[in-house]
Amino acid sequence: MASGNHSRITEFILLGLSADPHVQALLFVLFLMIYLLTLLGNLLIILVIHTDSNLHTPMYFFLSHLSFQDLFYSSVTVPKLLENLLSQRKAISVEGCLAQVFFVFATTGIEACLLSVMAYDRYAAICHPLLYGQVMSKQLCERLVWGSWVVAFLDALMNILLALTMDFCDVQTIHHYCCELPSLFPLSCSDVSTNSAMLLCSALLHAIGTCLLIFFSYVRIVSTILSIGSTSGRSKAFSTCSSHLTAVSLFYGSAIFRYLMPTSGSPLELILSIQYSVITPLVNPLIYSWKNKEVKAALRRMTIKYLQCLSTEEI
Repeated sequence: MASGNHSRITEFILLGLSADPHVQALLFVLFLMIYLLTLLGNLLIILVIHTDSNLHTPMYFFLSHLSFQDLFYSSVTVPKLLENLLSQRKAISVEGCLAQVFFVFATTGIEACLLSVMAYDRYAAICHPLLYGQVMSKQLCERLVWGSWVVAFLDALMNILLALTMDFCDVQTIHHYCCELPSLFPLSCSDVSTNSAMLLCSALLHAIGTCLLIFFSYVRIVSTILSIGSTSGRSKAFSTCSSHLTAVSLFYGSAIFRYLMPTSGSPLELILSIQYSVITPLVNPLIYSWKNKEVKAALRRMTIKYLQCLSTEEI
């Protein structure tokens, strides 16, 4: 039954962000610039962290993986968005749509897990500074990163396997610029109550699990910081957490609302999706380098070394 319906409906139409050709041209330029800046910013963060020995610490180890994840995350949705902005017929195959659903779900989960792991890292650094090197060992850091990927991919796999059982009938228009699991439910002519329940459980478990870890980490962090006697000490401790808190607010504030709100194709729904799938990967490198003296110093060292290499080659 499912395979028959899938054979009749071979593609979906993504309505995208606008039907006006002039607006589409402007949006293409805008999102192309955003995508290129996202690639440049995250690749630069990864390069700086891996080439500068001063940044070979657990915090920057997690940051490099977050940047790699943001590259992956942005590349799941933005290239197809750019293609559709230039196309007359904004189609995506059923198989391509389901693949995009899987990777959107997986990358969202990885981002959430990595942000919670980074909160735990800040907790260990501020609350147990003398034991930090022992607690956040290289082996533990690698296990936390691999665990984030495994958990997110298993969660996405369970949801996509259920999605494969859905029957798609006559309606094939998606009021969105990419394929996300909630957007497929209105297109199904079969019962999606099990799919909706699984999505809700996944979203709640991921959101609650990672949010609780972040919340309790910062409760202990704030308590420890407030007990510091000197104002400069408190300020320095808070500064190491401000970038992470900003990234957490941007991502969770939009992703949770998007996956828990009813699918309607409303402008708010599109804005929330753009926020966590396009804007967050762009601004994360800026957030973590804007006020981070160590990253800025490493960037200066890398720039000086590069200029010295150029001058040596010219001579």
